[in-house]
Amino acid sequence: MSTALDRGLQILELLGHGANGMPLASIADALELPRSACHRLLDDLVARGYVRQVRERGDYVMTTKLPALGLSFLSSSGLVDIAQPMIETLAERSGELARLSIVDQDRLTWVAKAEGNRKGFRYDPDMGMNARLSCTSSGHAWLMTLSDEHAMALVSKQGFGTPEEYGPKAPVTVKALLGFLHAARVRGYAMIDEVFAPGMSAVAAPVRRSPQHAALGVISLAGPRSRLGLQRMNALGPVLLETARELATMSSSSGLFSRPPLGKA
Repeated sequence: MSTALDRGLQILELLGHGANGMPLASIADALELPRSACHRLLDDLVARGYVRQVRERGDYVMTTKLPALGLSFLSSSGLVDIAQPMIETLAERSGELARLSIVDQDRLTWVAKAEGNRKGFRYDPDMGMNARLSCTSSGHAWLMTLSDEHAMALVSKQGFGTPEEYGPKAPVTVKALLGFLHAARVRGYAMIDEVFAPGMSAVAAPVRRSPQHAALGVISLAGPRSRLGLQRMNALGPVLLETARELATMSSSSGLFSRPPLGKA
């Protein structure tokens, strides 16, 4: 990868984490770039429409062009058309927040969601973000389909979440995380309680055509632990598995959801 391209992508990734924008000096300092070089890259990104400058402050912010490209890709793949009705039915049936994430090489990205009919607090991470594999139910549901070695390699690359960043029960060691994964394999689905966020629970199931196929993605439900306790998560587990199997069966028309059997790639 060329230096200019790599630095340009670093700028986009940095701006993608802050809706309020950043001044030139802060961007250059965060990425350890000379300010003159950083300014040239920002000018190029502005010219291409990926970044704009808030004139009254001088801060640079990301535009919607990059997210729009991603949404256009998902739309053309047929994924949203296939999955959205199932996600909405699952949300209505459970009354909780239902989400779909897809496996993209070494990442798991949330791409679709639907909210249940309940009023009150909503646990709703932004779509398009990569799931933290070590401490989300979606991450655990994907990792449970992999060997321990492969799963730990992915987590090592991304890094562990800590209780300070996530929930008080977030695993911070390989042994602790493997305990979650082994329990999930026995159940057939993953469950977490105050692992990703304090006071929150979630349950998730992998989407795959058979145990011999790699996971295509993950379907999950999340909500307050006062409502989504252990008993209710276990009751919803078979519902998630049913929806995951249906989505896997119907996904053959989606190029994005094309995966070979394990060991056949």
